[in-house]
Amino acid sequence: MTGFDTLKELREAWKDIGSLTGEGRVEIKNDEGLRSSFIDDLAWTAALADDTELKDAARWLIRACAQVTGNVPSSIHDLYMTCGQGKAGVFTVPAINIRGLTYEVTRAVFRAAKSLAVGPVVLEIARSEIGYTEQRPAEYTASVLAAAVKENWNMPVFVQGDHFQVNAGKYKNDSEKEVSTVKDLIREGVEAGFYQIDIDTSTLVDLGPESLDEQQRLNYELCAEFTELIREIEPQGITVSVGGEIGEVGGKNSTVEELQAFMDGYIRSLGKDLVGISKISVQTGTSHGGVPLPDGSVAEVKVDFETLGQLSRVSRQKYGLGGAVQHGASTLPDILFNKFPETETVEIHLATGFQNILFDHEKMPDEFRQKIYDHLRKAHGNEKKEGQTDEQFIYKTRKKGFGPFKKEWWSLPDEIKGPMMDDLEAKFAFLFDKLAAGNTTGLVEKTIKVKEVWPALPAGLKE
Repeated sequence: MTGFDTLKELREAWKDIGSLTGEGRVEIKNDEGLRSSFIDDLAWTAALADDTELKDAARWLIRACAQVTGNVPSSIHDLYMTCGQGKAGVFTVPAINIRGLTYEVTRAVFRAAKSLAVGPVVLEIARSEIGYTEQRPAEYTASVLAAAVKENWNMPVFVQGDHFQVNAGKYKNDSEKEVSTVKDLIREGVEAGFYQIDIDTSTLVDLGPESLDEQQRLNYELCAEFTELIREIEPQGITVSVGGEIGEVGGKNSTVEELQAFMDGYIRSLGKDLVGISKISVQTGTSHGGVPLPDGSVAEVKVDFETLGQLSRVSRQKYGLGGAVQHGASTLPDILFNKFPETETVEIHLATGFQNILFDHEKMPDEFRQKIYDHLRKAHGNEKKEGQTDEQFIYKTRKKGFGPFKKEWWSLPDEIKGPMMDDLEAKFAFLFDKLAAGNTTGLVEKTIKVKEVWPALPAGLKE
């Protein structure tokens, strides 16, 4: 997998695969050729090409080929509404943050999902991750869709903007600028096929006032404002699945009363007749990435499953939502994952555990690992907290070792990446099974209405 160096080279290779129609669509004439080295090279080019015009052409072709092969970016909203009505069965949807090797890792996700007939699986990236992994929404969607084509997924593809978050410090300094920045990111995400957007204004919750309504006011008002923007820009025929959040992950545990204060205020603030959120993220004891101990291992975390179950039930029974969402769960003990469907948790976010498999894998070249760690010590040494060991610093910071070394990660030989992906695939399959997400393809087919959206043909393909 080396990608295309020029537009001419891409166009010549495309002639053996398919053709463009006059309506800005594609026809595939060589399905086997598409799924061989051609889609590999498209994925590489979409992520790593230096030429912007070439990169845009590769991304457009990936999306076009994905749509005509049944791998259409879609919204999970209607499925979550079915969950809220108690008509979808008992399972939890896995939402997987992929920070590096996105094309290869997503392929492993789809292979694991196909082996268990998992229908709803969400591929996501947070606002912060977009920055330090150097993956803008259009690139992330292209990698995910290319993986779907390669693995012959042939199901709706759910791509999510996770933690599209208002930074509390930046909001305090210039609220208009920070809100505008998040709105711009929402527009960019929806245009790229992010038909799931998790709004995170929980950073603005103020625990000072005695009234829960006042504590949550900024949170629910801004969440409603962002929801209104999403409804304004979402493609016709698609209801983007929007999530809200009532408690910042890593803070104090959420309560039913806080959920009610947020939802009641959100409903009052939302424009009349607009579709609201479909799920609600809560805090029940976890933290993103886990808490590293001085030796670099991760402390055991206790999740308040009783509270999680109460929040999910109230969100469904009183407000018709799909249920509560659990963040920061990938480093939890394996024996706990079956508890999430038992508590009617609608969605669980998983990230750092998969990153750890890559960094700590026996096939990971030690010289490459140390190269990344040396870079982190130099570039981010000012982030090291007083009393923190080097092991703790590296564990908390190594997520920032994907973006600056993206090409080197992608360039790892197959004899290294292969075993890494095999272990990830096994981990995905294990989690999907524990979350009771198997045998749900029929539910997706029943509840999700697929709607193709064709972006404008890029300049590099207009000839």
